[in-house]
Amino acid sequence: MIHNSTIDSQTNHKSIRKFKDQTLTRDQLETLYTVFQHTPTSMFMQNASLLHITDEAKRAKIRELCNQKYVGAEGDLFIFVVDLYRNYQIRKQLGKDDGRVHTTDIFFQAVEDTMLAVQNVANAVESMGLGYVDLGTVNDHPLEMLKTLDLPKLTFPILGLQVGIPDQKPQLKPRLPLEFTCFENEYNKDFDVKELKDYDQVVTTYYDLRDFCWDVFYFS
Repeated sequence: MIHNSTIDSQTNHKSIRKFKDQTLTRDQLETLYTVFQHTPTSMFMQNASLLHITDEAKRAKIRELCNQKYVGAEGDLFIFVVDLYRNYQIRKQLGKDDGRVHTTDIFFQAVEDTMLAVQNVANAVESMGLGYVDLGTVNDHPLEMLKTLDLPKLTFPILGLQVGIPDQKPQLKPRLPLEFTCFENEYNKDFDVKELKDYDQVVTTYYDLRDFCWDVFYFS
């Protein structure tokens, strides 16, 4: 396997859920915004937007909706938005019809644009010595989240990132063996669950140790 600083960072990624009580600098923010801006985009439609949530009332409401106490706490909170509203407005203000803005294929392209942007920004975060955790819980209560963020029609907050200076050192989470996830030409439909026995034991040990560490962290 090839090793370099980028690959080593990616293969050693650990989700960080506790951050130091310090926000990002303006240079760090502008860097992440620029990385977001330069993410590949389908048909050059740029159907993604990024919200940096600094308002304490909004952060508290988002934390409530996500039901995770680290959301919007220390560090910086970002919400990645699938955004068809901007192109809809461009067409409308130029006197054109909606075009394909309402079609399923364009929506999925917008989702792809946005998810690529999430990972692009996440890689940049770790390259600067920072940490992050993905927040899929921004979709737990989508209608309430839309109201909280005051988003217009044709937008959807698909994923969040909590970013900051790590204040913990979690273990590396074990992944499924490659032979169960990566294939040549054809998907392997035949496998025996017994072959996962060793992996199951590794995962069990990981969670036993993680739960112990969290208990020590919260109660020591």
